[in-house]
Amino acid sequence: MFSRYDLKYLEDPKGTMGGEESINTMVRQGLQDDMPDVYYVLDNFSWDLEDIESVMLEIENGTDTVKAARDWIDANPEKVESWTGGRGQANAEGSIEEAVNYTITGIEPGAGVTEAAHSTMDAYENLQGWTLQESSTAGMLASLQQAIRKEEPIIITGWTPHWIFEEYDLKMLEDPKGTMGGEEEIRTIARKGLKEEHPEAYKIIDNFNWTLDDMQEVMNNGVDRPFPEVVEEWITANSDKVSEWTQGTKKSDGETLELVSTPWDTERASSELIKQVLEGQGYKVKMTDVEPAIMFQAVASGQADFSVAPWLPLTHQSFYEQYGDQIDDLGANLNGARNGFVVPSYVEIDSIEDLNPKP
Repeated sequence: MFSRYDLKYLEDPKGTMGGEESINTMVRQGLQDDMPDVYYVLDNFSWDLEDIESVMLEIENGTDTVKAARDWIDANPEKVESWTGGRGQANAEGSIEEAVNYTITGIEPGAGVTEAAHSTMDAYENLQGWTLQESSTAGMLASLQQAIRKEEPIIITGWTPHWIFEEYDLKMLEDPKGTMGGEEEIRTIARKGLKEEHPEAYKIIDNFNWTLDDMQEVMNNGVDRPFPEVVEEWITANSDKVSEWTQGTKKSDGETLELVSTPWDTERASSELIKQVLEGQGYKVKMTDVEPAIMFQAVASGQADFSVAPWLPLTHQSFYEQYGDQIDDLGANLNGARNGFVVPSYVEIDSIEDLNPKP
């Protein structure tokens, strides 16, 4: 807000509000030995109040968090270089494995793709000694963007649909053992009794179905714009498809529906879409983002009416096994989703089996 408005701090002679403070970096013990390059970057990471306020201002103006961070990185290459010191750059005579420090760059612990990655690293003997670096989706995306800008190797845990496949030239490594899972569906689930209590709404969500290209278009356009705005445009441009979902249904007089989703871009896109479609039919839709386990629990217990976010049969398999008999499974609303290890196209490997174990 200090970047947006002309503000000042009042003097505090008694110092009761506290003096100047710093924001520190802390890491787990052993990280320096396990991941010296990562430790080096974190140890050198330092920026100014003006830097962080510029990113915060962009986010306050409606820019996606990841896009705001990417914009700052692009605008400050020298500062970023001072943190990395060239660490992680590929040695012209070195291997891909050495260039990435025998590390797969992952996302949040507990995510479906993270659990699949752990299983994959256990299953492939050639990944012996490798490390899955769990961080966050935003952290993974920032690492990918920086590697591509420098044309350096990187291996990430990724999934389709995702806007990165529209933004960058990427490829998913072949997975002969199938441990990352094959093709998945994103399904629609509803609470027991919704069909009887809200038959018109139930018919709409049962009809809801779109393609991988549809979702990736919305996600890509939503990188630096609000999803509600992008979805509204998509609905206008695809009115024939939307009409197929609502065909033969009566408009509501303001009935309320509880939609539960997860905080990933794929689900943000599909949930915002079905929310606006239902609102166009007169419903009041309350949408809440939660973790996948809570999503299934909420629908099974009747606290939420429906969700269009479950990935099956692999990613959310454990939750489906626990709650599947307590919900209505309306089937796929999108086919062709996949998880996998992803690399930029300039990285000269095509399969997980092309990687070598750590000496």
